Amino acid sequence: MSYFTDLALQCIDGEWRPGTGSWDIIDFNPYDGEKLASITVATPDELDLAYRAAERAQPAWAETNPYARRRVFEGAIRVIEENEQQITDAIVAELGGTLSKAAFEIHMVKEFLREAMQLTLYARGEILPSIAEGKENRVYRDPVGVVGVISPFNYPFLISVKSVAPALALGNAVLLKPHQSTPVTGGTLVAKVLQDAGLPPGLVNVVITDSAEIGDTLVEHPVPKAISFTGSDRVGRHVATVAARNFKRTILQLGSNSALLVLDDADVDYAVDAAVFSRFVNQGQLCMAANRIIVDRRVEAEFTEKFVSRVRELVVGDPRDPATHIGPLINSRQAERVTAIVDQALAEGAVPLLHGRAEGNLVAPSVLTGLPADSSLLREEIFGPVALIIPVDGDEEAVHVANDTPYGLAGAVHSADVERGFAVARRIEAGMVHVNDSTVADEPGVPFGGEKHSGLGRLNGPEVVEAFTTTKWLSIQRGRATFPF
Repeated sequence: MSYFTDLALQCIDGEWRPGTGSWDIIDFNPYDGEKLASITVATPDELDLAYRAAERAQPAWAETNPYARRRVFEGAIRVIEENEQQITDAIVAELGGTLSKAAFEIHMVKEFLREAMQLTLYARGEILPSIAEGKENRVYRDPVGVVGVISPFNYPFLISVKSVAPALALGNAVLLKPHQSTPVTGGTLVAKVLQDAGLPPGLVNVVITDSAEIGDTLVEHPVPKAISFTGSDRVGRHVATVAARNFKRTILQLGSNSALLVLDDADVDYAVDAAVFSRFVNQGQLCMAANRIIVDRRVEAEFTEKFVSRVRELVVGDPRDPATHIGPLINSRQAERVTAIVDQALAEGAVPLLHGRAEGNLVAPSVLTGLPADSSLLREEIFGPVALIIPVDGDEEAVHVANDTPYGLAGAVHSADVERGFAVARRIEAGMVHVNDSTVADEPGVPFGGEKHSGLGRLNGPEVVEAFTTTKWLSIQRGRATFPF
């Protein structure tokens, strides 16, 4: 099958159908500009059909034996393995991901599906004692019902599955809205894999549309009880506001300004390897990417020389070439934004150790240092191949600089003394900090999420049980209770 032909449709109640909006989303290859698909947007009416289909399908799914539910995820892994080359080609074409990035994303999707198999058994209740004689308290974990999922463009297949799979595993139904730049790999491909794995109709519905068409309907609609959103903090703030107004829970995975700290006793060569990967994986289009590399002055010269040398060797070009490290940014708007960030930094007095130029959506890496302490760029998310090196004097200043941002998603600390590194990591205001490793890490069984403006709630492992289930207290009075009147 051709994904960009057969899956360029809405998926509602198990049926593949065109949208009925008045305009089309055009899906482009960001590397060469090839038109991959033209998809007529879904309207609020179709959004309602999708949510109502999920609402109808969910009760029977919640009653399905969890061991039967887990077979769907086993089947999904087989479907992916049977179509791995075609999925790889789609990731490379639709979002400009390199071959190594595509391989990593597919590997992680399979790991999260394996975790979903275990999650089918995690919604466990408990019996609690009562202050009343003869009373038994039973607390059940029930699905919330229907979950709305809004996914981004950077790791679309993986990030969609990170919410869709656990929500389904715990007995919910899902409506998924992928990013307009990745409607197939972030949306309809997910539905197709699960459909081919035996998931009953209506449990995963995909609407390809835009806020210009549907406004806030996806969040305001009465059917969904939870919204899982991954994207910018600006949009996340709006989603949270609308959801709260409608008494819906939110799981928000938002932006970041992660820091990688290199202490004075670090293994510099290893720290360079970790920093290069942390900053430039997927062209820097990653919430966990190390925007800021904070280096103790006692190793600054050595680190900087080796880091710049390594970055200079990175290959920028065709993501289909196995030798390519850095492919295109997702679109021209993002490429122009990253170019403007570098220009702003230079205007503020930054020193360009490398000054990457843009050719179309390909943006070569830049390495900057010497930004003034009050530069807004030190506190913002860049989301592109630009590294900022910040020299500091000692651990105290390193921690202060790392925390001087409204974000708090991820971080890393490099030190020869693991306990020293751990002590510094504990003081960094972020949801995830790694000692002697990259800032980029995700594991299916470990809580994933951030502090401050980087989001609310956690995904992965037992944390998603809290996200996608609710508790219900049932009590049994054995014998007669006494009442005050």
